[in-house]
Amino acid sequence: MKLHDKGVYLVNGQLCDTAPVSQEEARKGTIAYGILKAHNTVPDMANLRLKFDSMTSHDITYVGIIQTARASGMDKFPLPYVMTNCHNTLCAVGGTINEDDHQFALSAAHKYGGIYVPPSMAVIHSYNREMMSGCGRMILGSDSHTRYGALGTMAVGEGGGELAKQLVGRTYDMAYPGVVAVYLTGKPNPGVGPQDVALALVGATYANGYVKNKVMEFVGPGVAGLSADFRNGIDVMTTETTCWSSIWQTDEVTREYFDIHGRPEAYKPLAPADVAYYDGCIELDLSTVECMIALPMHPSYAYPIRELKANAKEILHEIETRANQQLNGKVKMDLVSKVAADGSIRVDQGVVAGCSGGTFENVCSVAQILKGKNCGDGVFRISVYPDSMPTYLELVKNGAVADIVSAGGIFRECFCGPCFGAGDTPANGEFSIRHTTRNFPNREGSKPGEGQISAVALMDARSIAATAANGGVLTAASEILDEPLPTPAYHFDQEIYRKRVYNGWGKAEPDYALKFGPNIKDWPEQPALSEDLLLKISSYITDPVTTTDELIPSGETSSYRSNPLRLAEFTLSRKDPAYVGRAKAVKALDDARKAGSLPAEVQAVYDALAAAGVTADGKAANIGSAIFANKPGDGSAREQAASCQRVLGGAANFACEYATKRYRSNCINWGMLPFLVENPEVLQLDGYVFVPGVRKALLEAADTMTGYAVSPDGTVTPLTLRLGALTDDERQILADGCLINYYKNN
Repeated sequence: MKLHDKGVYLVNGQLCDTAPVSQEEARKGTIAYGILKAHNTVPDMANLRLKFDSMTSHDITYVGIIQTARASGMDKFPLPYVMTNCHNTLCAVGGTINEDDHQFALSAAHKYGGIYVPPSMAVIHSYNREMMSGCGRMILGSDSHTRYGALGTMAVGEGGGELAKQLVGRTYDMAYPGVVAVYLTGKPNPGVGPQDVALALVGATYANGYVKNKVMEFVGPGVAGLSADFRNGIDVMTTETTCWSSIWQTDEVTREYFDIHGRPEAYKPLAPADVAYYDGCIELDLSTVECMIALPMHPSYAYPIRELKANAKEILHEIETRANQQLNGKVKMDLVSKVAADGSIRVDQGVVAGCSGGTFENVCSVAQILKGKNCGDGVFRISVYPDSMPTYLELVKNGAVADIVSAGGIFRECFCGPCFGAGDTPANGEFSIRHTTRNFPNREGSKPGEGQISAVALMDARSIAATAANGGVLTAASEILDEPLPTPAYHFDQEIYRKRVYNGWGKAEPDYALKFGPNIKDWPEQPALSEDLLLKISSYITDPVTTTDELIPSGETSSYRSNPLRLAEFTLSRKDPAYVGRAKAVKALDDARKAGSLPAEVQAVYDALAAAGVTADGKAANIGSAIFANKPGDGSAREQAASCQRVLGGAANFACEYATKRYRSNCINWGMLPFLVENPEVLQLDGYVFVPGVRKALLEAADTMTGYAVSPDGTVTPLTLRLGALTDDERQILADGCLINYYKNN
């Protein structure tokens, strides 16, 4: 794999350093440019104002989005909005909460004209691939893996605030992104699957930020040799590179996909112009990709399985050491013990699931490898979750389900559970291999704060099946396959959806009553930004990267997704269990201030500032909590990572950089200032930061502003703060205190 250190031209399908047209003109030749131009509502292509063709959410996020949009004046859905229920926790946590949320969504689909996909029918991205994608379209989703580029659809995963904007007729605003070519050649070797290619790409691009907030555009002769399922399997994992979106050239394979799914009109050819300029280029010969494994606790910790097996103890020791540093001594991960006396690596569990793993071709491959085998030894077990009911039906008809079950595997329903910690949680100390999207810390459901830890590695379904067939001994599919596996024909039965899915698009029923379960609560009111701001550091996180799963864990917490205050109780619960108490204490300080009394702790801060020559009216300045993290926001688009901080009284974050646009956007939409600092060492846990004139500086688009860090011992240190690029609307949202306030005021 080669990552070019500068931009490249694609001239008549060939990579070149020069071109017969200007770079500015050649930029217009990418597939991405054409789609973005078609969806831009203003002539200015440097500063996009996008409207999407459709939207999608699952049941972790849609209640909050609809509640935000209702509070902002929405009366009907102005574009098709698909609400799936693939994140139903399937457990008793929260009692009736899950189904109450589903009833709310169904009633909202009636009232506002939406599309409701009942639980267990399909995972979110499979339904949108099957029913909503189309060449040249754009789809916005409140899940980070909203990626349908392999079907010619530019899809973007964002927080709920951005979806709420579309629901009230506003635009998605951003500067034109860079576009990076992924130039594919060759063909995958037998045993190599889409997850292997994806992990190779993630491993090569994540740490260096090569495609961060850019569009990945897949082109080149290697595309033609990949099936639609194979392309989708690579595409959905592009999220883990931190790119903004993805798009692929389309061809007869794409046309056949839409024909099979009864939507031939959704196809049109997409390809770069004769001359196109890309801001970077990844050259990948698919024949060089090996069977891969991404070790705990990130998809970018990718190794060829061959290399891992040859250096098992050394690599596993390195990974467990890194993991234990990240776990901060709360519990210890033990991976080296998984190396047997003969040097083989023992695995306890295999899972194939969701939008990345549960596709038709992946599951067929699992069935073919397991047919006639025995994967049960009382310890190792394998579970398979299909991505949709149409897929499930076809797998039943062609015998794949029978082959998997006959080998000792467990076949489950269409559910994202293992991908967010609500299904097949391993036992303490176990090692699980998964064809899912992520292996972040505790994503699988363990709780280090309660002495639990399990390890998850990502692998392709084919190698998981090979491991199962070998009794739980880690095995690459390439070790047992000399020829490509045949793929049975696929027949899509749309009647399954017609008989169960409620499609109310264009048929809003304004008088239809929303169904509110007892746990569905409105968003608490948020204060506007005061002229000055006093912040108390309530968590100080020094990890290189902080994921949204650490900011607000998934799994059982999702049961409280529609109750903002109750969900907020889980904020940083696995990373910093004391945070919630600290944040509540800061909120109590501000409540006392608003009641007319300045607590002694706060008065001492202002006394220290006065002694340093900084004067302020302490009774007029909001007091809020804040978090410092080096690089927060990698991972999920769930806005709860930001909203939970906000409802606890959070007013800002301090960071050296933000891992993703979507988390930073979530902070902005919830009225939390996304400060950047260059000298975080002056910040301390339980210390304060005073930012005078912050509202004025924000609205006047000041490049920098001066804050004053006040340590617990009263030492005052000036520090320079930046907010980074903000649109005028984003500045006003922050000034108003949150998106809901902004729409009330504007």
